[in-house]
Amino acid sequence: MLYLFVDTDCDIDKKIAKEYGVGLISMPYRIGEKEIYPYQDWDEFDSHAFYDSLRKGTLPTTSGLSPKQYIDYFEPHFAKGEDILYVHFSSAMTSSFESMNIALESLRDQYPNVRFETIDTMGITILGYAITMEILKRYKAGATIDELLEFGKQEVMRFACYFFADDLKFFARSGRVSRLSATMGNLIGLKPIISMGEDGKMGATGVKASGRRGALKLMLNYVESLGDHIKDYTFVVGHNDSPELAQKLADALHEKYGEDLKIDIVCTNPTAGSHSGPDGVGVCFHAKHR
Repeated sequence: MLYLFVDTDCDIDKKIAKEYGVGLISMPYRIGEKEIYPYQDWDEFDSHAFYDSLRKGTLPTTSGLSPKQYIDYFEPHFAKGEDILYVHFSSAMTSSFESMNIALESLRDQYPNVRFETIDTMGITILGYAITMEILKRYKAGATIDELLEFGKQEVMRFACYFFADDLKFFARSGRVSRLSATMGNLIGLKPIISMGEDGKMGATGVKASGRRGALKLMLNYVESLGDHIKDYTFVVGHNDSPELAQKLADALHEKYGEDLKIDIVCTNPTAGSHSGPDGVGVCFHAKHR
């Protein structure tokens, strides 16, 4: 038997996890002294309340899981003799997976006949979501662990993601853009376009748009130049409590590629949103390359 795990940093929520019959690993964030676990401490993400608190000055922080927490997730399935596949956000963006590896060393000693595999989406938020959802559909249809691993091997680098942050101070705090660039960008309304690279890390593309409208136009240009077999896969439009802007991007994609284009509109999870701040928008699509 195969059991699949996903995590909240890939924008997967409790409803999706239940629909596909998979385990959901909650990646925490902290506000003040309080550590919060999505879909454990609450059932539904109140995205407007969370991002509105950031607009008012709240600056959350994030942290990883301990080895014991990973053991608590995995051991019940090891004990049943179930093989495990964990589809997760980019390991290049956190030290949390060092704790996971410590946990696995202990579990493998106790359960040597159980198979544990991972698919690193090399992404987070909508990039992780797009890849995870493709795997979930295949898992539900009965794909084997080896078939899912082969899909990951072939396709992870064939999904591209581009987005912008409306207030650059959040990225500046996490080191994604320099503080000087963040200050000047906010002053003159520049929106650096951020992407996820082949190394599984966020980085500025070097292209800056003037205002939100310019940022949306640039993202559409990336889709046009890199899109590949786009109607065979679902587009994902993500936003940080800016649904109207996300809908504008979705409408523009439908106008260009047809109403039959499949699009999911997803709100960025709070753990990742702690680093990107409110009001940003992004797009993820099947591409020739990242």
